[in-house]
Amino acid sequence: MASAIPGPRELPESRYDLSTYWGRVKHSAGISDPRMLLNTKKDIEESKSLVSAYKNGKIPNMTPELWHAKLVLDSTIHPDTGEPVMLPFRMSSYVLSNLVVTVGMLTPNLGTAGTLFWQIANQSLNVAINTANSNKSHPLSPAQLATSYALAVSASCGVALGLNSIVPRLRFLSANSRLILGRLVPFAAVVSAGIVNVFLMRGEEIRKGITVYDVDSSESLGNSQTAAVYAVGETALSRIINAAPIMAFPPLILVRLQKKFKMNKRVETVTNLGLILATSFVALPLALGVFPQRRVVESKRLESRFSEMKNSKGESVKQVWFNRGQ
Repeated sequence: MASAIPGPRELPESRYDLSTYWGRVKHSAGISDPRMLLNTKKDIEESKSLVSAYKNGKIPNMTPELWHAKLVLDSTIHPDTGEPVMLPFRMSSYVLSNLVVTVGMLTPNLGTAGTLFWQIANQSLNVAINTANSNKSHPLSPAQLATSYALAVSASCGVALGLNSIVPRLRFLSANSRLILGRLVPFAAVVSAGIVNVFLMRGEEIRKGITVYDVDSSESLGNSQTAAVYAVGETALSRIINAAPIMAFPPLILVRLQKKFKMNKRVETVTNLGLILATSFVALPLALGVFPQRRVVESKRLESRFSEMKNSKGESVKQVWFNRGQ
């Protein structure tokens, strides 16, 4: 993010009002815009220079060019490390990176082998995205990463295979109801595993806390476990909010279209792809906008020591902020 660029002067957080939901949705739509993937290393360096000039007082006011430079950095740079996030795992690549595995998971009549393959592929991608975009206060060791990955994969595969075996046995339901429930199995697997995934991949943050800063002075105040619970919990919830329309609407719409029109396998696949792509582009900004990434909370909502702190100006710390991660 542009906030990672050093300088005594603060950049405006956004051209939109981030205290409102729709302001965050509009801001998130820019960050998740796939066109941001087209920015080259030169574009990123030029954006850094422009933002640095503003933060060091060489540019007096925000300009359209400066807003664009900020957007380039916000969609590319990790706020904790100041380095570019690996391209496939940026939020601007989220829809495209997830498209193939989502289509795979929502393919009707996958069978056991297909279900296992696509659930493993989905969790592998989720682990990579969570790791690349997480708060970097306490990165996981390779052993912790491997353990978390194995547990997340086990959870998703267990739920998917378990529900796939249970749904056909629900004889008290109509055939149509069982068909609809069967199509929603991937959604249940993704949601349950998504929660497990986020908490496991970022469990070290909860155990050790994440860095919080004074809102007024931007001074580091130390680590807070309570802030980490907010950050990780809200990220897990945003994953569910994002997955719900993408994993639920396309399969239900496809069931209706299959009943109304005769579809061969090719037409079915193309239709499924189009439904998922359209839903993903709409759903992602709506999900990302639910919680702000730069989270501000009252100091009294954290551990008691924070409400008793004073900043370098001798003023009581009333509010703190922290990077929620993605």
